[in-house]
Amino acid sequence: MIKFTNHNKKDKQKFLNAFGKLKEDPFDFEQIENYFRKKDNSAAFQVLSDKTCRDLDFNELFMFLDRTNSKVGQQFLYNQLRTIPSDSNKTEHEKLISEFTNNSSFRVDIQGQLAKLNKMETFYIHSLFQDEHLKPPKWFFVIKLLSFTGLLLLILLFFYSQAFFAFLGVFIINAGVHYWNKRNLYPYLASLPQLLKLNSIARDLFKFDILKKINPNLQESIRIVGKIKNRISFFKMEANMQGDLMAIVWGFFELLKILFLLEPLLLFRVIKDLDSKRKEIEELFLFVGQIDSLLSVASLRYSLNNYCVPKILDEDKGIIVKDMYHPLINDCVKNSISAANKSVLLTGSNMSGKTSFIKTIGINTITGLTLNTCFSKEFYLPKLRIYSAIRINDDLMNDKSYYFEEVLTIKEMIDNSDNGTHLFLLDEIFKGTNTIERVSAGKAVLRFLAGAGNIVFVSTHDIELADLLKDEYSLYHFSEKVDNNKTVNFDYKLKEGKLKNRNAIQILRINDYPKDIIHEARELSEELEKNYYSAFKE
Repeated sequence: MIKFTNHNKKDKQKFLNAFGKLKEDPFDFEQIENYFRKKDNSAAFQVLSDKTCRDLDFNELFMFLDRTNSKVGQQFLYNQLRTIPSDSNKTEHEKLISEFTNNSSFRVDIQGQLAKLNKMETFYIHSLFQDEHLKPPKWFFVIKLLSFTGLLLLILLFFYSQAFFAFLGVFIINAGVHYWNKRNLYPYLASLPQLLKLNSIARDLFKFDILKKINPNLQESIRIVGKIKNRISFFKMEANMQGDLMAIVWGFFELLKILFLLEPLLLFRVIKDLDSKRKEIEELFLFVGQIDSLLSVASLRYSLNNYCVPKILDEDKGIIVKDMYHPLINDCVKNSISAANKSVLLTGSNMSGKTSFIKTIGINTITGLTLNTCFSKEFYLPKLRIYSAIRINDDLMNDKSYYFEEVLTIKEMIDNSDNGTHLFLLDEIFKGTNTIERVSAGKAVLRFLAGAGNIVFVSTHDIELADLLKDEYSLYHFSEKVDNNKTVNFDYKLKEGKLKNRNAIQILRINDYPKDIIHEARELSEELEKNYYSAFKE
């Protein structure tokens, strides 16, 4: 087992204090996402789209959820959150999460190992099994010939001084080849030394019986990758030499590398070895990443006053939640809802909580299906795919209006609506067009989406939609109170039924709009509402 010495008791205390706390490290999402972007997730139940992630403020959510100790774990966790699995080993994972939570000594030992993989260079390990590797040039045989010639001339120098000029000429040529190869070596200077570290840490973690269950066959991958340890160590020295004020000490070693062209010869040999060991390297990455991800979940849960492990229901049971909250909203008001037999249509004014509630449903569904953790007292849901139309913008570069972008987004939902059970999240459907057509098209689309066992959560200002869809949708609303002290009070509590009071003109009044404007607005509102309802009833 890993033990802390007196020298690093400070580190031990740091790990103990960090458990359950937000990370203070900066988040380099370009590097964090790289593993996910290149991974083949075709076997997953669903890969969350960039659109849905933007709608649900995914990056902000990730920064809250991420309590990993290593860059490998961070990349693994990001991919895990973006990928709803077809199946998972939840029982064994929960046992390990419980062990991390309750056994601080064990946890700190693991944190100490994982923290060794927290340097920025660790972000590049994934490239060793995901990226295409360099191919040796067609003239690579010349490098072998020059290396042999350098060795031969060095030996001849001891017997024939006349060989000096030939030796000097070959050395100059070899120097050119040596520094040409630096551009080939550079992409590997970060990843190769970190691979050695990954292999060593995986070997140490594999000694724990409870961790072996993650991949019982990992020992073979550790052994195979370890076979190229000596050759990779050569480049570890090269990496350590970079920027070192004592680099002059390595001058003699550099001369030898030039004369015998050691770097290109070893580099392409290592690359060939790596190309044949992609599977084994990835298994090391997944083993360490999974451990760090589960430790992160343990830390997350430890920080929460309220959370639950979700219950996965049959496909036709809907979503039932109790005391659910948004993890990124301070002192968030908790709400409960049962969407067991119908979809949900929300009405309410701006800032009353409709959009936040829909996002909360989406976020809890994602964390429930990926991390087996929900921000609620209870959360029941089927296994489903998630689509959203919440945050839509004009695409001016491609000459697409807001409405056209919304049409395309909802069309994707329609195209996928008959392929299993889905969760569709929509905020203010078709708000980019006129009222009559918005209500008409919205009613038709929402009725269609709610079919085939799908679950829809949609918000709208159009109370008329609530009347038109009352048979297909359960009606809920958020409301506010406007008092005589010229204040608007939101309670953010979800209430059954449709919104009955409209307060937009009242809010104009309390903000000292001229009385003539208020009077005219009220009269026109009453007239339009009468004509509007009669038009739809016909």
